[in-house]
Formats: sequence, structure tokens, C-alpha cells
Amino acid sequence: MAVYLLDDDLWFPDPHNGEPDGLIAAGGDLSVDRLLLAYSNGFFPWYSYRCEDEPLWYCPLDRFVIFPKEIHISHSMKQLIHQHKYVVTINHDFQGVIQGCSKVDGRNRIFEAWLGPNIIKAYTALHRAGYAASVEVWQSAGNTSEFQERKLVGGLYGVTLRNAFFGESMFSLVPNASKLALISLAKVLEKRGGLFIDCQFETPHLKSMGGRHITYDSYMDILNGHEKV
Repeated sequence: MAVYLLDDDLWFPDPHNGEPDGLIAAGGDLSVDRLLLAYSNGFFPWYSYRCEDEPLWYCPLDRFVIFPKEIHISHSMKQLIHQHKYVVTINHDFQGVIQGCSKVDGRNRIFEAWLGPNIIKAYTALHRAGYAASVEVWQSAGNTSEFQERKLVGGLYGVTLRNAFFGESMFSLVPNASKLALISLAKVLEKRGGLFIDCQFETPHLKSMGGRHITYDSYMDILNGHEKV
């Protein structure tokens, strides 16, 4: 097991040689080209920007994903959707979502926080290049249907590549907003023949939404079109 030091060249090592938790490399940069190479091979940066001077790169061999057609919608979520209490959009406010993800519940004040200025800058560049997307959940700020009067109350963002979505973070200012964003994302992907939503790591929240484990090799076969789901 090893952690490789990246240089200015664009490359990543064989993830089968990494640490048990998926850590495989350190260094390099967060350029659009490097991030695209990373996600194309199952890698993602994850590090505390207050503790580390350079990115740490992970590629777990045990992957946790949600297949769009398997998204679980609970009875309470079905009721919430039918109430039309919130409006869901895609790519209407990427900056609002990524800033919301970085600050909700005081995340940015935690010493180990990972969603800092460098990550925000890098994924904003990915978004501008057409490779990162956001899902927004809006609530009316009053008795008006005007979009300008709506308040951003939740959402998620991630990387879009090869008809898959690689989730990075989500947030909620009201109950179930992030669940609504995830369900909406899954439905859009299902209609478009989306492959999977990469959740990176298992959480009780994501497991309850239909997430399950697959091997890295199966993950890459699906991503590269060698295995159907």
C-alpha cells in the first residue's frame, strides 16, 4: 500500500495500490484537466484545506452509488413532492449551492473543513467548462410566484461526466431539501439514461435513499460502457 506524490504531469497511479481508506496520491493541482482525468478514473480530491498545503486524492475500491432507477422515495417524500411546496431547478445558481454547502451548520468553521476557497474556485471553473452542475431547491419568500422572490433552501452539486453524476456535497436549510434535490437529480438522470450517482462514501442518509456498494472494477466497467445497469 502506498501514497504517490503527483507532479506537474497529468497522471494518477493504479488505485489498487492505495491505502485501505482509498487514499492513493497527494499533490498536483485542481485544474480542470486534472479533475476531468481524476473523475474519469474514479478519483476525487478530499482534504482539509487548513491542514494540508496540497490536495489529497482518493479512489476507494469499494464504491457507494445510487442507480437512478433505484432511488428510494419514502411515503413522506412523496407527500412533500405532491404538495408542490418547493421548486427544483438545475444550474440556476451554482455559486449559491456550493457556498451553501460550504457554510451550512457552520461547516466552514470546522478545522477539518474541506470545502474551502480552492475547491470552490476549482469546481466553479469546472462548472463554467460544462462539467459540474448544481440542483437547487427554492421556497417562495411570500405570497408570490415570481422567481425573484424565491429563497434558496437546499441543493447539491457535483461533476457530470460520461452520463454519470459524481456527487460532491449537499445542504438543507429546511427539512428534506437535500433529499428532494437528490430525488430530482435521479429522475432527470433516469430520463436521460444516466449511469449512476457516485456518492463516494456510504452514509445512513444516502443508504436510505437507495445507495449500495459495488466494486471499483464494476464501477469503471459501467463508466466506460462495458457493463450495463
